[in-house]
Amino acid sequence: MPDSKFTRRQALAGVASSVLIVKAKTAFGTEANSAVSFGIIGTGGRGSYVGTHMTKDSNARLIAVCDVFQDRLEAARKKIPGADNARAYRDYKELLGQRDLDAVLIATPVFLHPEHFEAAVAAGKHIYCEKPAGADVAGVKRLMRAGEKAAKDRVIFFGFQQRYSPEYLKALELLTTGKIGEMKLMTSFWVLGGTPPGAFKSPYPPEEQKIRHWGRWMATSGGPIIEQDCHGLDTLNWFAGDKHPVRAVGSGGLRYPVGYGDWTTDHQDIQFFYPGGLEGWLLSAKHTAGYREVREQFFGSAGVLETARTYYKLHGPIPSSPLANADDLRDRSLIERADSKREITIDEVETFFRSIVGKRPANMAQTSGESTLTAILGRMAVEQKREVTWDEMLKTG
Repeated sequence: MPDSKFTRRQALAGVASSVLIVKAKTAFGTEANSAVSFGIIGTGGRGSYVGTHMTKDSNARLIAVCDVFQDRLEAARKKIPGADNARAYRDYKELLGQRDLDAVLIATPVFLHPEHFEAAVAAGKHIYCEKPAGADVAGVKRLMRAGEKAAKDRVIFFGFQQRYSPEYLKALELLTTGKIGEMKLMTSFWVLGGTPPGAFKSPYPPEEQKIRHWGRWMATSGGPIIEQDCHGLDTLNWFAGDKHPVRAVGSGGLRYPVGYGDWTTDHQDIQFFYPGGLEGWLLSAKHTAGYREVREQFFGSAGVLETARTYYKLHGPIPSSPLANADDLRDRSLIERADSKREITIDEVETFFRSIVGKRPANMAQTSGESTLTAILGRMAVEQKREVTWDEMLKTG
C-alpha cells in the first residue's frame, strides 16, 4: 500500500494548501443558468479527458476542479475548457460542500474511488465515477454499500462507456430478440500496448509516487486485469443479462520484467463460468508493440455478434458449399455492420447530463461493483493457479 500518512492526510482528506475561489457570477459572466453545474475531482489524464468532453456538452457547466497536487491543478486549468475560471480546490470535501454544485466527475486513483464515491453520495450529488469501482474486495463492497444509500432521484454513472454506445445497444437488442439463437459462449479480447517498459525513475518524492504513478502498483490500481480489462468483463456481464460468474479459472504471468511498480501479470487467459452453462473468456495481453485487438464476441446457435468501441457486426449461417481449397478460411457470414459515429465516451457523457436534466434517475453502482468483482475473481484465479468461486472471493474482503 502507498504511504499511509500521505494517503490519508493528503489524498483522502486533502488538507493540503490554500483554496482558490472565483465566484460563479465572475467566472461565467452571468448568473447561474439552467445547465447542470459540475466539478472534477482528480485532474490527471482521465479527469482532463472526460472533463473536457463534459465541458462541451450543452447541458453542463464546469464550476469547480480539485486535485491534491498543485501542478496538476494548474495543468488542468490550462487544458480543460473553462477550468481557468472555475474554483480550484486541494480538498475534495470542500468541493463537495459547494451548495451550487449539482454533479461531480470522480477521476482519482482507483483505490480512492470508494472513499470519494461515498463522500459524493453523502453530499447528495449526481455522480460520474471512472471505472473500476475499487482496487480490492473491501473497497468495492464499500462503494456498493454507499450506492445503496444514494437518493433515488440521483443519476450515478461509471466509466463503462460501452453501455451507452448506440452500436453496443443495437447489438444487445439483436441478442435479446433472438437473432443469434441460444448464446453459450462469450469472449473479450483486451490486447494492446507499446513496447515493454524499461527502468523508470520517478522525479517525485517517495510519499507521492504511488499516487502520481498509481497505475503501476497493484494496491492502488488493482493491476491490469482490474484497471484495464474490466471494460470487457463489464460487457460480458451486461450481455449475460447483468449476471456475474459463479467461478473462474485462469493462467497468466509476466513476459517481461517490470521496470517500475509491482504488476504480477502482463498477459492472462481467464475462463469465467456463468449460471445456465454460459462461459466467458478473457484473453488479454499488454506490451504488444502497438498492435491492438479490443473487442467482444457472442456465440449463439444461429449466429455471432461482434462488438467493439468503433462498430458492431452480426454474423449468420451461410449455405454449405465446396471451397476452393481446405485453407480458404475467409469469413463470408457477415449480415450487417454499423460503425460508431463518435468516441463512445461522448455518448455516455451526453446520456449522463440528459438524464439529470430530464429527471431520469439511474444507479450503476451495483452492476459496476459486480463487474469490478468479476475482474478481482479472475485475478485471484490467475494468481492462485486454481479455480476460485464468487463466494470465496467475496469472503476476502
